[in-house]
Amino acid sequence: MFVNQVCNVAGAAYNCKVSWKSYIKGFQSYLQLEKSQSANTVEAYLRDVMKLENYALSVQPPLSPQQISHSDLEKFIAAIHELGLDAASQARIIAGIKAFYKYLLMEDVMQTNPSELISAPKIARKLPDTLSVEEVNAILNSIDLSTPEGTRNRAMVEVLYSCGLRVSEIINLKISDLFLDVDFIKVIGKGDKERLVPIGSQAAGSIKTYKDLVRVHVDIKKGEEDVLFLNRRGSRLSRMYVFLVIKECAAKIGLQKIISPHTFRHSFATHLIEGGADLRAVQEMLGHASITTTEIYTHLDRDFLRSTIQQFHPRYNSSGQK
Repeated sequence: MFVNQVCNVAGAAYNCKVSWKSYIKGFQSYLQLEKSQSANTVEAYLRDVMKLENYALSVQPPLSPQQISHSDLEKFIAAIHELGLDAASQARIIAGIKAFYKYLLMEDVMQTNPSELISAPKIARKLPDTLSVEEVNAILNSIDLSTPEGTRNRAMVEVLYSCGLRVSEIINLKISDLFLDVDFIKVIGKGDKERLVPIGSQAAGSIKTYKDLVRVHVDIKKGEEDVLFLNRRGSRLSRMYVFLVIKECAAKIGLQKIISPHTFRHSFATHLIEGGADLRAVQEMLGHASITTTEIYTHLDRDFLRSTIQQFHPRYNSSGQK
C-alpha cells in the first residue's frame, strides 16, 4: 500500500511537470505567432512563468497550472519578495503570469483566472540620470580623432545623443537605413518597429567621416556588409563594448556621474523637452509605445520652470510675484 502511495505521488508530480511544459510551449507559440512579440519579450515572459512552474512543482503536493489558485499565487509572490527582488522585478514577473493565464483562459484550459485579482507592487518612478549640454560636449571632445577607433566612437556617440537611440539600435544601425541627404535615419526598435528619426548635421558629418576614412579600410565579415559600426574584425560592435567606450569617456573628463549609453538617450529627450519640444514628437522619436513612458522626461528643474513662467505668463512680473 505504501509503495502504491509513493507511485501515485511520483506519477502526479510527473503529470504536473508534463502539463507545465506543454502549456508553456503553447504560450511561447502564442506570443511568437499570434502576438508577434520580439524574441527578448518572449524570453522574458517564459522566464517569469518558469519561476512559477518551479514553485508549483516544489510544493507538496505539486500543482499543475490548472490547480493554481489565487492563494497559491499570493504565496508565490510572497516567496519571490522574500528573495529580495525589487518592486520592478516583482511587477514584471506578475505581468508575465497574468499574460500566461489569459492565454490559458483563451484556450479554455481554465474557466477562471487565478491571477485576475493579483496586483503588482507600486513602483516608484525613478528619474533617469542626464548629462548637461556642457558634459555631452566635453565627452565628445575627449574622444581621440587621430585613431580609427576614435573616429568611429565619435560618430557613434554623436548618433546616440543626436537621435536618442537605444544601445541595441546603435549596434544594429545599417547603412541602408541612413538618409543623410534628407537628415533622417530609419531605426528598428523594440518589437521590430520602424521609426524615422531626424539626425543633426554634426552627427551626420561624423558618420560620413567614419564611413569615408575608416570603414572603407575594414575587412568586413560576411553578412555584416550593411552594418554601420564595425570592430577591427569587421563585425558589429557588442553592447558591452559600447558601454566600455562610454565609461572610458566619462573617466577621461573626470565625470562623477555613473553613465551608460542610455544616458545619452535620456539627455536627448530631456534637452528637447526643456527646449520646448512637443511631447508627442519626442515620443515618436524615442519609439515609445505609450506617452506615459515619455512623460518621465518632463522632470524639468525648478529654475527652468520658473524662468519659463516668468517669461511667458502674462500675470507674472519681473520679481516673480503674481
